Amino acid sequence: MPDQPAPPAPQETPSPTTSPAPSPARHEGHSGGGGGAPRRSEGHGGGGGGPRREGGPGGPGGGPGGPRRGGKRQYFRKKKVCRFCVDHVDFIDYKRVDQLQPFVQERGKILPRRMTGTCSRHQRWLGEAIKRARNIALLPFSTEL
Repeated sequence: MPDQPAPPAPQETPSPTTSPAPSPARHEGHSGGGGGAPRRSEGHGGGGGGPRREGGPGGPGGGPGGPRRGGKRQYFRKKKVCRFCVDHVDFIDYKRVDQLQPFVQERGKILPRRMTGTCSRHQRWLGEAIKRARNIALLPFSTEL
């Protein structure tokens, strides 16, 4: 029993001065707490980043625009433009249901800007027009499930 408390004290004291020998033994001895820093650095490198990190700046295959591993093609999303800005619409009429219908889901929800591509000004006008059309029963509030 008295021999067990004595060995940890010498291992902890020389570890700052002689880092190569005691630190691997310390990291191997601890399963969770002591080995946190080296595991974190491995995750940020090219080792265990997963499929979303392939070809990125830290991963294998070079930086942005470099060669990609596995023959994956990069997907470029086409920039969505506001159709009201293209047509120079100054007012969205709530009585024109055919104009509002593409911006409403089947369940009656208003589609967000990221899906329709409308600018923030026209999205606000569109939401107001859809709500007015709902109030006078030109558009449904929701559909039955």
